[in-house]
Amino acid sequence: MTTANGQAPGAGPNGHPPPDVIERIAKGFYETGFSNRTAELPPAPLPPAPLLPAPLPPAPAPRAFGGAVMAPPLEVVPPALDLVHDEGITTFDSPAYYFLPEPPPEPPAAPEAPQTGVGARLAAARRDFPALHQSVNGKPLVWLDNAATTHKPQVVIDTVARFYEHDNSNVHRGAHALAKRATEAYEEARGKVRAFIGAGSPEEIVWVRGATEGINLVAQTYGRRFVGRGDEVIVTTLEHHSNIVPWQMLCEANEAQLRVVPVSDGGELLLDEYAKLLSSRTRLVAVTAVSNVIGTVTPLPSIVGMAHAVGAKVLVDGAQAVQHMPVNVGALDADFFVLSGHKLFGPTGIGALYGKRELLEQMPPWQGGGSMIDRVAFEKTTYAAVPVKFEAGTGHLAGAVGLGAAIDYMQSLGLETIAAHEQQLMAHATESLAGVPGLRHLAAGPGRMSALPFTIPGVPAERIGAFLDREGIAVRAGHHCAQPLLRRFGLEAAVRASVALYNTREEIDALVTALHAGVAKGWE
Repeated sequence: MTTANGQAPGAGPNGHPPPDVIERIAKGFYETGFSNRTAELPPAPLPPAPLLPAPLPPAPAPRAFGGAVMAPPLEVVPPALDLVHDEGITTFDSPAYYFLPEPPPEPPAAPEAPQTGVGARLAAARRDFPALHQSVNGKPLVWLDNAATTHKPQVVIDTVARFYEHDNSNVHRGAHALAKRATEAYEEARGKVRAFIGAGSPEEIVWVRGATEGINLVAQTYGRRFVGRGDEVIVTTLEHHSNIVPWQMLCEANEAQLRVVPVSDGGELLLDEYAKLLSSRTRLVAVTAVSNVIGTVTPLPSIVGMAHAVGAKVLVDGAQAVQHMPVNVGALDADFFVLSGHKLFGPTGIGALYGKRELLEQMPPWQGGGSMIDRVAFEKTTYAAVPVKFEAGTGHLAGAVGLGAAIDYMQSLGLETIAAHEQQLMAHATESLAGVPGLRHLAAGPGRMSALPFTIPGVPAERIGAFLDREGIAVRAGHHCAQPLLRRFGLEAAVRASVALYNTREEIDALVTALHAGVAKGWE
């Protein structure tokens, strides 16, 4: 909606948000603490981990800052940790979970001191990931490529296998028992995604192959209908290629303009520059929640609020966020949100798009075929209601059910517990990497999430990656599908280690030891 002079309501000169709106939003952002800095929150004691996954509480209502209503941030609440250290190594234990099979008997081990606390549950959970327990090049596997994909707990593997063994059927229209069971499992998984990210209803969750397909769906439906000649789409320098290229394609097709929010030398978004880009011509802002390269956590409440102040919609790429911290799209007031199952300890080839229902209903279908129709005739076809009108053909049914199991598994551990453990790993890694001769840690700083990117001048990233692989350590080496961001730091490639809930201090130490060895041996 615009005013008589073509500006969005509340817009200032040239369509930019008026200064009082920017100041009010920024004030709310800094007061609530969701930024690319560690939130300054008092430590809170961690409640005991439940044996059964507890249902998520209702989404909190938006909070008011001044005259503007702003959503509370996605928070990473650092609880007080109860970790047991034995000679400098963190040790852990775990409760039993109702959905995990009984583990096979293990060979007798030397007596150990009792293990308790937060970290105990996560280290024991590591046993649930069969792929982690193998050797590579004669060395124990150290998996530090989690920003690319995560490994799967046995319960996810078993859930997918069980679906194929017992419930395999197409969904929604079968008149038999297997179709009913498959449909119930498929739609139950949709409901789990809804609750996990705080959406208002299951109808706001669209199954897609992953975050990339979700972004393309929005670009090719909402974008083609509502972004026209002379309009503008804003992205940031932090984005993965999947949140750049679809918008470039849209802008080329519709004669719109792509604008880019720059980042500081420290890898933080420059909100004052973002404010200058916003105008009455801005139709959509596409932004990552967490950078897949440098781990910057973006100030989403400010970004969303400033975009809405000029009438623009916001798509959030949550692919690098949902496995590390709690998310509530309703409280955040995001218009669209995408995630990928394989980064969330779920199967590959499955993900979800959240969209506000009123927006999904305005958007045309993207692909045509079975399932997405209401009535087909040669004269005219009518389409199914949301979300099914965006789900043409047979989807990844077992993948959706497996993603539901992955969400159950994560919630049984507790996202706050996972976040606190990972932040300890990040602090230990940042300190330890600083001692490697010549190593340049890109945009290191407090509050970074999961990613540990670095270079060693004069040594190609691929050579470092190959050396680490010979030591059994898996990292990513290359441009990380974020070439514009790397070029911002004068690079074409870098090495990236990235942590997840099952990583340990010992694995960080193994990485650092191998890097020291590489320096000493000339990477041969």
